[in-house]
Amino acid sequence: MTRATKRSAGLLLFRHTGEGIEVLLGHMGGPFYAKKDAGAWTVPKGEYQPDEPAWEAARREFREELGLAPPDGEAVPLGEVRQAGGKVVTAWAVEADLDPEAIVPGTFTMEWPPRSGRVQEFPELDRVAWLGLDRARAVIVTAQAAFLDRLTEHSG
Repeated sequence: MTRATKRSAGLLLFRHTGEGIEVLLGHMGGPFYAKKDAGAWTVPKGEYQPDEPAWEAARREFREELGLAPPDGEAVPLGEVRQAGGKVVTAWAVEADLDPEAIVPGTFTMEWPPRSGRVQEFPELDRVAWLGLDRARAVIVTAQAAFLDRLTEHSG
């Protein structure tokens, strides 16, 4: 018996500035990522079940992860990537601007420290920021860098 592949969907917001394209990425919350930078930033996304359309999941997860309504506007399909752990992520790029200070992240609970019996609550994303493409490539989850390349191809 094989395990079903976990799937996530998300929205990669982008904007044009005098410095070029910037993307909105989230730094993963919780104790495992607290002191990490490289590989700890992600497209706001979340898992969905096979019976939910990926596009609907991407919009739902944007709201859950950031506490804001997903932006309207043309959605550019960025395709899929398979992350190191096997999860398949599907993303769309949407040109929009939002204030990172307006974000109210969703939370999750986990036992921390391990085997302590204490359950703590952590933000899904502990911060979000607009990053230029070079900086974004340096810190995004490795497989998701393909989304930045595909966005650049579309915007070029």
